[in-house]
Amino acid sequence: MRGDAETIPGGSQGGDAAWRTIMLVVMGLLGAAVLVALIVTLGEANRQRDRALQAQAHSYDVMILARTVSGTIARSEASLGRYVISGKAEQELGQLYYDQWRLAGTQLSKLEGLTHATGEQSARVAQLRAAYQQRGEELSLTALSTTYGKNSQALARYYKARQSPTLTAIDRTLDEIITRERALLDSRTTDAMRTVSRASRIAGVLAIFGVLIVLGALILGWFTLQAVGERAIAQAEADAERERAEELAAAVTQATDELRVQEAKLRQVQKMDAVGQLTGGIAHDFNNMLAVVLGGLELARRSVAHDPSTATRHIDNATDGANRAAALTRRLLAFSREDSLKPEPIPAAQLVSGMSELIDRTLGDAITVVTHDTSSGWRVRADRVQLENAVLNLAVNARDAMNGRGRLVIATGAATLDEHQVDHCSAGDYVTIAVTDTGTGMTPEVVERVYEPFFTTKEAGKGTGLGLSQIFALVRQLHGAIAIDTAPGRGTTVTLYLPRDDLAAQADPAVATAPAPAPPAAEALRVLVVEDDPRVLAATMGALDELGHHGLACDAPGKAAGMLADHDDVDLIISDVLMPGQTGPEMIAAIGPHFPHIAVLFVTGYAGEANASEFGDHPVLRKPFTLAGLERAIGTVMAQGDRPVRQHQIAAE
Repeated sequence: MRGDAETIPGGSQGGDAAWRTIMLVVMGLLGAAVLVALIVTLGEANRQRDRALQAQAHSYDVMILARTVSGTIARSEASLGRYVISGKAEQELGQLYYDQWRLAGTQLSKLEGLTHATGEQSARVAQLRAAYQQRGEELSLTALSTTYGKNSQALARYYKARQSPTLTAIDRTLDEIITRERALLDSRTTDAMRTVSRASRIAGVLAIFGVLIVLGALILGWFTLQAVGERAIAQAEADAERERAEELAAAVTQATDELRVQEAKLRQVQKMDAVGQLTGGIAHDFNNMLAVVLGGLELARRSVAHDPSTATRHIDNATDGANRAAALTRRLLAFSREDSLKPEPIPAAQLVSGMSELIDRTLGDAITVVTHDTSSGWRVRADRVQLENAVLNLAVNARDAMNGRGRLVIATGAATLDEHQVDHCSAGDYVTIAVTDTGTGMTPEVVERVYEPFFTTKEAGKGTGLGLSQIFALVRQLHGAIAIDTAPGRGTTVTLYLPRDDLAAQADPAVATAPAPAPPAAEALRVLVVEDDPRVLAATMGALDELGHHGLACDAPGKAAGMLADHDDVDLIISDVLMPGQTGPEMIAAIGPHFPHIAVLFVTGYAGEANASEFGDHPVLRKPFTLAGLERAIGTVMAQGDRPVRQHQIAAE
């Protein structure tokens, strides 16, 4: 029994040892399994982390490169803007624009390489590449215009390119790429964090089985801390890149603002330069004309007593000088677009044919004038006198360019233009008048300045420099355009594009060209003259007296009503238009209903501030006027028979 008892404990110890061995084996196996599971878990977590970090780095690279492409394009366009403003004076700006644009292309290629594996992003980069190429073509035209000295065209194209949809497309596509990449980055970061969290939970469960789990947890924690540290470093680097991109954008914005300030200063300088040229030219020409007037009058005064014929000749010279001054004033009004127009439908071919005799007489026998018509009877609504003056000015300029000998072609035609096909013209039908000479032609430098007031290449005393300026103002007033085709030694063709008039009926040529019949001579009239300038008032009173009329002087519009009340025999009111306190039309509007039987004639030298509709049906006589002109105007206004009869006349009848 004792042996059995001793055998049992020994067996128990052996069993315990075996059990312990089994337990050790089991624990070893469990430990090994836990270790293997922990290693597998940590390995998968490491792989997921590496993939997440690679994806994060890839996303940051895409976003940074997209910002870099945007900044490079902005620097390139800013350099092009400064190059355009400099007028090819700073060639290095043009080279800087070209280098930056090529650098943007290189960066765009890198962006294509980074996004080729992502179909959605790759498609956006392809759109960006197309917009970049189209934008490059637009900017290259602006750069070429500047390189070849076409500064006005280059500026116009540059400002137009600033509003181009391709620029918006580039910015929008870049923003879409960055936004999508940021979304991918957030998604990948979330997936990585989810994987790390799951590995941590598994490691926590395994930690309860022993020290190996604790050790595994420590190792896993160490790897986790390392991953977090790497993520923090990557985030710091991304923040630094973002700050650099924002600094670059701020620098581009500042440069753009500075460019706009410089453009505004340049425009102001150009305006002041034009004003200086205008005032200087006016002063020069008016001094010349006043010298003729004053000199002729002084010589006439000296000769009137002993040599009347010489005095008459000097008076004629003074009159000619005054007429030239009046003509210059009319041209200045047309140039400033303040001269009121009398538009009518005019067939272009009929206008030119009606001027043929005048053109031949003006140009001389040494100029061969040829006309062509392909206008198909199209009409333009314009002031006939001003349009004839424009054609005559072009013919005279052509004669001077040919030194008085050559061949002049005046061609009328029809054209249908697209939007901005010629200068700023809207899409539609246009009547064309082209004047072509065989003269010396013009250099690009001269063409750039031909529309400037008082700019002329003629010798002193042979031109005012207002011809093309006046034509330019007239064409712009009619919403048309001018095109000049010229080169040194090749002659010049100046083409006027005038909008076609489709509303008015075809005018009868015989009626259009027939002169208006002269009004019958008026009998002696009682005339109230309202004029604030005492010298003009005295001159008008003298002219009326010379014509046999009885004048009544009124030096202020406020006195007119009282004078009419005191003199009930007034037949006609001659009133200035612009006067202190009250304009002529305002005065007539106030007193007209009380004196409807009195005829009205407005006299003005400048109607720019008065609305032409305010004149109503009353005729307008332009200053300066001659005695014959005043007589015709009085006859015209008195011939109008739509006024009521004076009250005392009705009573007498």
